[in-house]
This record gives sequence, C-alpha cells and structure tokens, in this order.
Amino acid sequence: MSGIEIWEFRGTSGHVAGTDLVGFHVEATDGHIGKVDKLSEEAGSRYLVVDTGPWIFGKHVLLPAGTVVRVDEDDRKVYVDRTKDEIKSGPEYDPEKHDDADTGYQDAYAGYYGSYYGGHI
Repeated sequence: MSGIEIWEFRGTSGHVAGTDLVGFHVEATDGHIGKVDKLSEEAGSRYLVVDTGPWIFGKHVLLPAGTVVRVDEDDRKVYVDRTKDEIKSGPEYDPEKHDDADTGYQDAYAGYYGSYYGGHI
C-alpha cells in the first residue's frame, strides 16, 4: 500500500471536497466504531475525528484522511482500512493539544499510521 498520503483523501475514496461528513457512521474493517464528529479539509491536514460512543467509553479518535477507503453518501457511511484494535491503539486524541499547531500532533499520527502504508507520510 505504498504511496498513500495519510493527510489526503484517496482519489478512489469517492469523497468530494466540501461534502460534510459530520454525522456519518464510520466502519472499520471489522465493524462499526462511531460517528464523524469533526472533519478537517485543510490542505495537508485532512482528517476525521470520530466519536466512538460506548465502544471506547466516549472517547474521540482522529483518523487521517488516508485511512478512508470509501465514502457512501447514500448510506451516510465512511469505511476505513484499519481494524478496531489498530484504531484503539493509535495516538490519543486531545482536542486542546491538537488545536495547538506547536504540539507536533501530526508527527505522532504520521509515525503510527504511516507505518501501515510503507512509511509514506
């Protein structure tokens, strides 16, 4: 899977820039993980924040856009290519630190998720 830029939606995902994905259900390779709570379409920093609800006790997780393999607008679902355990083991999402550009949050996510895509970050 080399060549995946984790901070950009894949050209094959079906996501159209400007489409609001907030409220869409998010499906890992092994089941439902929550709903999109926030979407960033900032160039070079596209991602979803997913409210996991009871799955991991109301936590939010950040998924770089490159994890999205398909967007189904009719069913309001986003499909990602990671398992529940892989997502649960990812860097902890802290909205206060995340919103501070100096914290290097992208480095933590790039290091974790980039390893799944041949290190291409």
